[in-house]
Amino acid sequence: MEENGHRTRPWLAYYDEGVPASIDYPEVALDRLLADAAAEHPDHPAIIFGGRVGGRILDQALTYQQLDRSVTQLAAGLQGLGVKPGDRVAIMMPNCPQFVISFYGILRAGGVAVPCNFLYSAEEIEHQLSDAGAEVLIVLSAFYQKVHSVRAQTPLRHVIVTNIKEYFPTLLRLLFTVAKEKKEGHYTELAPGEDDHWFQSLLSEARGRALTPVERGPADTGCLLYTGGTTGVPKGAQLTHRNLVSNAVAGLAWSHSQEATDITIGALPLFHSYGMTSVMNMGIAGALTMVLIPNPRDVLHIMGSIAKHRATFYPAVPTMYVAINNHPQVKEFDLSSVNVCLSGAAPLPGEVQEKFQDLTGSKLVEAYGLTETTPATHVNPINRNKIGFIGVPWPDTDARIVDAETGDEELPVGDIGELVIQGPQVMKGYWQQPTETANVLREHPGLGPGLWLHTGDIARMDEEGYFQIVDRKKDMIICGGFNVYPRDVEEVLFQHPAVAEAAVIGVPDEYRGETVKAFVVLREGMSATAEEIIAFCGEHLAKYKVPSSIAFRDELPKSAVGKVLRRELA
Repeated sequence: MEENGHRTRPWLAYYDEGVPASIDYPEVALDRLLADAAAEHPDHPAIIFGGRVGGRILDQALTYQQLDRSVTQLAAGLQGLGVKPGDRVAIMMPNCPQFVISFYGILRAGGVAVPCNFLYSAEEIEHQLSDAGAEVLIVLSAFYQKVHSVRAQTPLRHVIVTNIKEYFPTLLRLLFTVAKEKKEGHYTELAPGEDDHWFQSLLSEARGRALTPVERGPADTGCLLYTGGTTGVPKGAQLTHRNLVSNAVAGLAWSHSQEATDITIGALPLFHSYGMTSVMNMGIAGALTMVLIPNPRDVLHIMGSIAKHRATFYPAVPTMYVAINNHPQVKEFDLSSVNVCLSGAAPLPGEVQEKFQDLTGSKLVEAYGLTETTPATHVNPINRNKIGFIGVPWPDTDARIVDAETGDEELPVGDIGELVIQGPQVMKGYWQQPTETANVLREHPGLGPGLWLHTGDIARMDEEGYFQIVDRKKDMIICGGFNVYPRDVEEVLFQHPAVAEAAVIGVPDEYRGETVKAFVVLREGMSATAEEIIAFCGEHLAKYKVPSSIAFRDELPKSAVGKVLRRELA
């Protein structure tokens, strides 16, 4: 598909009106976008946060000026703890103002933000903190003990503790405290040691401390975001400030966002690349208002917040749309304010898409991305949506379908092969893993200059330049938007004393898309029930990784070289 010796990009003809093929991205560090938003819209609500009490949503706003001031104070406090340019600082908490303050405060101090999944087991947290070399962690008090149990095995020097209620409105804070007293018999605060610090105390102490300006450029790493990749071995994707800025700015253009006007529902976890960009970074880049919701499964909180604040943008995963579609109280909420909805992280069934659009009158489009691409690379045009497709490459992004064997040969339109990507959102590489980096970032002179990211996903492109995923990464299971790698689960299964062999696959699940199923061969002369094995996994894995069912077999199907054939199990 060439004209005058140059490859054409047929998808450009299907961009919505006003969406450019290329964008002049600000050549700045990501936190500069927050400073600019605060300077231009100081009194505009940046974050709305609270909770649901019965049928009422109790929340309050934090303005851009207040947010920017808190970010600077935290940055100064981190510098006072010895954080230097390039140091990794971890964050472990659900969606709340403290997450945003922490993320941008780390960047303003010159550090590298390392978001952690708070659902991880203590063992998984230990590995991530150690691999990242994080010496400082900012954590919600609810997860403090989990961190404390493995702290001695990590490089941590300082732990900064915050409480979910700190940014609640007064009434909700009081109700929250009373509920804790009723549940526990009394309400006690943590007693941090000499190397532990209260989040609010650190902010207060930093008011009298000047921030030392730090030069961080577009090519510097701003975020270390962990992914299992295609092998299941946890790897930190190094996302530069250019990656972060470009994905946020392009997202605003694609969604036709109106500066300091649109209101985003932030129920997607901010520690995940999808929520990090579509809620937090896009929100700040466009001076939007983010309504943060800590529990993405609280459908009543989500629907109540849309109705109360007249939210206009709702990014989510398919299971979240399914939950709203099927909720018995959905008709009690006015969801008509939502204009644009984005679905990613898992395939979006057409019937789910159509039902949600009928309910709300909004436009719901499917998107595609990877942790390694910050994450978005493909999105359906808002006004030219094609159901069953992940859409077209967005501004400044090139994508090809190549032969799966070498990746050197570009395949004709309609042929199935591996999806490879090039663009400003592609990571600089995996943290301290040069071999893994070289496996996925490769030069292909036949495709054009520069490095191409090999996604490992099998796809096709049609005549109009719309892409369709044929199969996800080999063996990967997607549970409610979270990636589960069989190897992670199998390694835990093999730790059970009664398990001789084990294999894990994904099976269809009406609500989560997929769920984990394990096949187990017991050791001769030993016994175990499915419930016992599931409980064992629950002690070592995040909840969404735990198998929902166990099938016992006398043997597992294997190839001639002894490799378990998961496809036969499926």
